[in-house]
Amino acid sequence: MSQTEIEIATQPDCWRQAVALTRHPGGTVCASLPRSGERVAVVGCGTSWFIAQAYAALRESAGHGETDAFPASEMPTGRAYDRVLALTRSGTTTEVLELLRRLRGHTRTTAVTAVPRSPVTELADAVVPLDFADEASVVQTRFASTELVLLRAQLGEDLGHLPQQGHSALTQALPAAALAAEQFTFLGQGWAYGIAQEAALKMREAACAWTEAYPVMEYRHGPISVTGPGRVAWWFGDPAALPPNLADEIARTGGQLVALGRDPLADLVVVHRLAAALASARGLDPDNPRHLTRSVILA
Repeated sequence: MSQTEIEIATQPDCWRQAVALTRHPGGTVCASLPRSGERVAVVGCGTSWFIAQAYAALRESAGHGETDAFPASEMPTGRAYDRVLALTRSGTTTEVLELLRRLRGHTRTTAVTAVPRSPVTELADAVVPLDFADEASVVQTRFASTELVLLRAQLGEDLGHLPQQGHSALTQALPAAALAAEQFTFLGQGWAYGIAQEAALKMREAACAWTEAYPVMEYRHGPISVTGPGRVAWWFGDPAALPPNLADEIARTGGQLVALGRDPLADLVVVHRLAAALASARGLDPDNPRHLTRSVILA
């Protein structure tokens, strides 16, 4: 197994640990994360930006307060927030560090990181370390999913079902249509749109696959034209929640609909496995993806 595949397989156990960190509402972890009623911006780069999108949609829809998500390099400087939550696995990403420097002294900041002694810990007002979910791989899998589990649990979600779904996602056969496909369009709604974006990124990074991602209601406004024989439209969510007639429209294109129906985060694990499998089939090394490094540090 590649290092990436080893880390993919540890996700359910990491999720259990993340949930356990939130079982003490007065503890350091919960006290460091956004409180209900705060106006919050969540920032990150790459994978962390897509996790930020998912969390922002979950937090606001659950009634905890206005929540925006931005790439760290694109956060508007003129908006007032009670807290900025920075997601950064390495704690060294240039854009995140630069943003925290600008915010220091006038906006409260919290960083979630896998590396407790990284530069981000010197700049953020509070730090939530998830070092048990750190990775050697360039391609993020378990850290990203674990931080989202932590954030969902802190919002009050009951995630008791999730580790078992994660184990199921690790053992099911990969969809045959996906293994043979030349193109993938990932679809989500609400917070699952962030998961769709992250799924597409994983496939690009590990397998150099042609992938796209859209909110499901936007898919019919043009992107469906790329779907056809040998191509997959992958839905993150309950198959019964697909927009009316969309499954039939996908079938008429000759494309294949994949809708597994678990929690979107558990179904993301299947995409992780698919990306690693396709990388190996194409003679690529998922542990050393082309043109990428574990952290983007700009000169």
